[in-house]
Amino acid sequence: MEIKGRKFQGYRRENGRVGVRNHVIVLPVDDISNAAAEAVANNIKGALALPHPYGRLQFGADLDLHFRTLIGTGCNPNVAAVIVIGIEPGWTNKVVDGIKTTGKPVEGFWIEQNGDHNTICAASKKAKEFVQYASEIQREECDISELWVSTKCGESDTTSGCGANPTVGDAFDKLYDAGCTLVFGETSELTGGEHLVAERCATPEVRQQFQAMFDRYSAMIDRHKTSDLSESQPTKGNIEGGLTTIEEKALGNIQKIGRRCKVDGVLDKAETPDKPGLWFMDSSSAAAEMVTLCAAAGYVVHFFPTGQGNVIGNPILPVVKICANPRTVRTMSEHIDVDVSSILKREINMEEAGDQLLEMMVRTANGRHTAAEALGHREFVLTRLYESA
Repeated sequence: MEIKGRKFQGYRRENGRVGVRNHVIVLPVDDISNAAAEAVANNIKGALALPHPYGRLQFGADLDLHFRTLIGTGCNPNVAAVIVIGIEPGWTNKVVDGIKTTGKPVEGFWIEQNGDHNTICAASKKAKEFVQYASEIQREECDISELWVSTKCGESDTTSGCGANPTVGDAFDKLYDAGCTLVFGETSELTGGEHLVAERCATPEVRQQFQAMFDRYSAMIDRHKTSDLSESQPTKGNIEGGLTTIEEKALGNIQKIGRRCKVDGVLDKAETPDKPGLWFMDSSSAAAEMVTLCAAAGYVVHFFPTGQGNVIGNPILPVVKICANPRTVRTMSEHIDVDVSSILKREINMEEAGDQLLEMMVRTANGRHTAAEALGHREFVLTRLYESA
């Protein structure tokens, strides 16, 4: 498939970025604002609450990441407008001001001195306005180079490294050539293959940044006196699927970045890239955490290859599932968007599999709901660094 120059129908936002969804979200700043946020979403059909369990007594880098994730989520081009609800005005306005830089409609409300009833009432009125505003936004023709695509795998097995992950790699090669902005991560799941990623770094500076991120992870493992990653990486599910060591898992994981892509830059968690190309983001291997970080970094479509089967979704980032395991395709068919099990039967080659994925990506960008969206999977899981104060 010639993907370069391909068009899709997207939502152009005020800052020029292009989204493929048109959500109005109700974003709680902290855990004790969840109930009010969910009440607003219940009042206003078309508004989507994103409850989470954090936001009180965090500090330092952990607090910075918390704000970066919330603000990035609101800034994501798949979001048309945002209602922010917090317990007090300081942190609420910090999130509002961060989202305002995009030019999109955003309004903040807080519960202290107002109470739940008044806050929910006022926020619901504004949410209604935002939903009506969003309903009139029309899709327009956009170039494929404006798509930001992320990837992370989960519940891997031997078919992941042989089929699903290389399918993503083939698609990434083609998207890279087309000038798209791409990202991969899962720092722990590069263990044993990190030198292969380092060799793909575009410049010595990028290689140094990547190595620093990986070394930081390794130091954390050493601090906790974890001499190996058994019972964790690979997981018991991975072992059942035939992956016996973290090195095997890493070599399959790295297939997702294809053969031609260079690593053009390195991001910390939930950071937004400043140019097209392939980026590495330091991130957890936990599925919902990584996908949430990708959404907060501004990515609008996600490729999720799986072997044993994974049900992960995200409230604002459509997650496209790819699987090459015939058993999983049979037993969990409702979760699979792209069946590439024919690779193992040698009925299609890798390039054809990559084309199938790209075709599904374009359909998703044009509005097709992914399996996770249709099934209501909206996992929004923030990454934490420290204990609370």
